[in-house]
Amino acid sequence: MCENINREITQLKPDDVFWVIDKTKCRFDFPIHFHPELELNFIKNGKGVRRIVGNNMEELDDVELTLIGSNLEHGWENHHCTSGAVREFTIQFHDWLFTEQLLNLKAFSHIKNLFNKAKEGIHFSRETALRLEPKIVALSDRNNLNDYFQLFSLLEELAHCTDYRLLSSEADIELSEYENSKKIKKVHDFVHDNYHQKILLTDISDLVNMSPSSFNRFIKKRAGKTFINYVNDVRLIYATKLLINTDMSVSEISYSCGFNNLSNFNRIFKKAKKLTPSEYRTEFGNVARLAQELHAF
Repeated sequence: MCENINREITQLKPDDVFWVIDKTKCRFDFPIHFHPELELNFIKNGKGVRRIVGNNMEELDDVELTLIGSNLEHGWENHHCTSGAVREFTIQFHDWLFTEQLLNLKAFSHIKNLFNKAKEGIHFSRETALRLEPKIVALSDRNNLNDYFQLFSLLEELAHCTDYRLLSSEADIELSEYENSKKIKKVHDFVHDNYHQKILLTDISDLVNMSPSSFNRFIKKRAGKTFINYVNDVRLIYATKLLINTDMSVSEISYSCGFNNLSNFNRIFKKAKKLTPSEYRTEFGNVARLAQELHAF
């Protein structure tokens, strides 16, 4: 699956509002590809299908809702899926459908943020997917003005969702979500500058003039995770880059990214990626290189 990445020519025409794909498949395989159009994928009965988005690779649950940004590599393979009847409902729409001038209007600010996050791929919760399923599958591509408003309404709901995660490890949800928070920016910059060494809770709480206990509550509320988990997630961003783009040993990567020992790194990495660092490198190592070569043409 990771040996080739193709530029897909979608069936979306220049004068279409969007294009709908509604299929039920006995197998769910689609080679890694990219295209300038944005893509919303609702998948049902696909438990065990493996999805690749950017440099993220994981298995689907029985219900899946993702938003894929413009020119972001993505693909699927049947992998461990035994369903035999996987429902795919895909909506593709132009990256220019919402113009820059439109997105700069205050009323469209949430959708602008949604599209910025989609550059890394957004995975919405099972609850959100099921709640929005009727609205998603009701969309038709007659390409009239009403269709545009229906798509806008759906995107507006997604833009206000809080139960989501970004898929590619390039993503830093905390900074993008709270870009106007000076404290969050200080935390972001400090952790990214010092991820390779030991970071104490007291170091970061002093930085933002808070007690350690108050800061832990603050980061949990704003980032949805404890400070330790936040730091480890940042370290994993750099670790996955090194696994993909360098020949450094797993042990070297572990220590260069601030993990205190190799077994701890392997445990945290596998919990986050469902693969060991070595397995991740073997399965996924060619994707970034192939993508860079293809985009260079």
